[in-house]
Parts: sequence; structure tokens; C-alpha cells
Amino acid sequence: MQGSSYCERLDGAFWAEPLNAVSNVAFLLAALLAFPLLHRQRHRDWPVEGLTALVAVIGVGSFLFHTMPQRWTLLADVVPIQLFALCYFGLALNRFLGLSPLAAAVGALLFLAACFGLASVLSPLLPAGMRGSAGYAGFLIGLAGVALAARLRGDGATGTRIAVAGLAFAASLSFRSLDSVLCGAVPFGLHWGWHLLNGLLLYLLLRAAILAPRT
Repeated sequence: MQGSSYCERLDGAFWAEPLNAVSNVAFLLAALLAFPLLHRQRHRDWPVEGLTALVAVIGVGSFLFHTMPQRWTLLADVVPIQLFALCYFGLALNRFLGLSPLAAAVGALLFLAACFGLASVLSPLLPAGMRGSAGYAGFLIGLAGVALAARLRGDGATGTRIAVAGLAFAASLSFRSLDSVLCGAVPFGLHWGWHLLNGLLLYLLLRAAILAPRT
């Protein structure tokens, strides 16, 4: 099963990945910190409230996978992440860049398809232990594109917030990519850093969406 590819896991025990499992608290903390920001707004922000709840679901799904690596827990881990990426990019196109809801939805679907296409090209070029990270390269490019587009549109504050989130994601992707590569030097692995920094990433993204000017 895929869970055995993480450096920290040496057997099939429930707590064989203690750092990878416990570090998922970062996602729950991200959601908890985002809700007070939401409550300070004058109006309900249903899209971001849904995304915030989804961040908590990501933490639960990832915890299940890193304690019980099975096919169904893999889906519980991966599906919420992909759903968040799809929905957030659609929200960004609408809220940050001013696209209509329909255009934003189509753009988000095209973006996700492009991410899968890029992953299929990059994956064979990477060392075996790093191929699992290829699927996230498109997300990093997407964050850079949204940050630049927001700044060009005159919303420098949102552009900066997304750019900072992109830097956090670049760091987290490095942890994920080097987990198996540096396994001999770091026996407990580095995947826990992916979780902690992604918790920060998702909080920064939620905060950017909450604080963005509304038209």
C-alpha cells in the first residue's frame, strides 16, 4: 500500500507514523483560527465557511491514512485535498480576479486538468521517491499566477497574501519531496513538515479569501 512509501513507516502498526499522524493537528488548527476571522465579517461568507470546514476534513482524512494506510483511507486523504484545490481556485478566479461564477468554475476545472497533465509529464522525469510530488507542481504554479494576476489587477494586498502562501507551499513541497530521498539521514522522515506547512498554507489561503475586497 502507498502508506509504506513514507520513511517513518516501518510496519503496519496503527502508530507506525506518529509524527505524520499527529502533525495533522495543523489542519484542525488552521480551521479553528480561520473561523474567528469569518465571524468578524459583516456578512456570512458561505464559500469560505465551506472551505474552512473542508480544511478540517483534510486533517481527519490524512490522519486516517497515516494510521491505517488502506485504499479507502487513501481516498479520504486525497479527495478532500483535490476538492479544496478545485474550489479554492474557482473562488480565487471569481473573488480575486473578477471572473463570473460560470467562467470561474470552467477555469477551475481546466486548471485541475492542467495540473494532472503536468504531473503526467513531470513524474517520469523525477526520482522514484519524488514522483508523488509531481501532482502538486501545478498548484504551486497556480498560486504564483493568482498572486501575479491579483497584483496586476490592482489588489496588491491579496497578491502579497497569496505569494506568501505560495512560499509556504514551496517549502512544504520540499519536505514532501525529500522524505524518501533523505530517509537514510533522517530515519523519522520529513513528511510531517508537509503537514505542518500545509496547515499554515491553508490558513493563509483562507485568510486571503476572507480579507479580499468584495465587489
